Amino acid sequence: MSKFDLLIVGAGPAGSFAAELLASRGAKVALFDGRPPAEPKACGGGVTAKALKAWPKLLNAVGRTIDELDLYSPSGKRLHLQLEEPFAVYSRVVFDGYLRDRACDAGAQVFSEKISARKIVRTNTGWRMESESGEWSGSALVGADGANSGIARKLAGPLSPSDMEVAFGYRASLPESGSPPTIVAFLPRWVGYAWAFPRPDHISFGIATTQDAFEHQPLDDLLWRFMISYYRQREDAEVNFWKDEPVAHETTLIRDHLRSTAERYAARIPGLSATTWDNRTVCGANWALLGDAAGFADPVTGEGIYYALRSAELFADAYLRSDLQSYETSWRKDFGAELRRAAQMRRRFYGNFFGAPFTERMIEFAKGHRGVKRVLGELVAGEQGYVDLKKKLVKSALRPV
Repeated sequence: MSKFDLLIVGAGPAGSFAAELLASRGAKVALFDGRPPAEPKACGGGVTAKALKAWPKLLNAVGRTIDELDLYSPSGKRLHLQLEEPFAVYSRVVFDGYLRDRACDAGAQVFSEKISARKIVRTNTGWRMESESGEWSGSALVGADGANSGIARKLAGPLSPSDMEVAFGYRASLPESGSPPTIVAFLPRWVGYAWAFPRPDHISFGIATTQDAFEHQPLDDLLWRFMISYYRQREDAEVNFWKDEPVAHETTLIRDHLRSTAERYAARIPGLSATTWDNRTVCGANWALLGDAAGFADPVTGEGIYYALRSAELFADAYLRSDLQSYETSWRKDFGAELRRAAQMRRRFYGNFFGAPFTERMIEFAKGHRGVKRVLGELVAGEQGYVDLKKKLVKSALRPV
């Protein structure tokens, strides 16, 4: 049996970053990567400006920096944002591999093993786990194994369907010419949004919505309409991604090409309610949950990479102080209130405001007011939180244009 100080299950951003921080400070860390080689996580791959400023080394991973973004309302109105704080878009294979390699270079031992929570047992000194090819023990267990975490279900209890969201989409080829735009388009009649995020060698298209609102066929049809319109759009034309267009020869060619080349993906992501945030515990005397496994994702947007990295940092600090249970207090103080506020706002954000979707009104106001537009840009960058968002939007709207 191989003995370690920490057993970290899951080599995504949270697990790998925690492994790097702890191994670099002398801890003996085992990091378990159960994902098949070259299999990407279902994710848009967006990393906010807030995360890039907190950890500039992330820019060393190969990705695409985004300083312009088009936002579309549910009715198809377009708002172009020139971002003062750019964000980045990565292939998750590349991004996760970069962080895993850093953990390995810091001294963590990486095992290509899929660990079942059923094979993890408590011992007098900590934890023991096994797979078909090995057995390991450690004094502390860390679950960083994603939204479907078996370790989270084992130690913190299962989440209800209302605490989950769904992301699905396609990886497709870049247009043959021109600079592909980065787009976020709020859905008509559904909670959530669609995205088109150009990466260095392909485009990630997707839709994020709540699990309660998920209807596969109509949402898939909506996404196909969005993708085809994306390839048909011209810089001098206003495109309504949600409007039914007459079937044209060009449309048929684009659809046939996508049918034969696009790669589908799907995943669940956390979208915890305010009540769940109040009651859920993500650590104990010798265990902790990080990132998506802990539920740390923005309930409005589904963005979770910043919270994955920050939770790893806070956990590492608590462990190195020999006070692991203080991690529960530190994450709540650091970003817990922000995520809880986002959970409270989700229904209103995607609800109605003076007879139209709030997202529709928000873009209408921003098109006519620089202050509101600036706040939206800060929200996209991750610099504007939800706790004071309403106050900032109202204050900006009342200022002279």
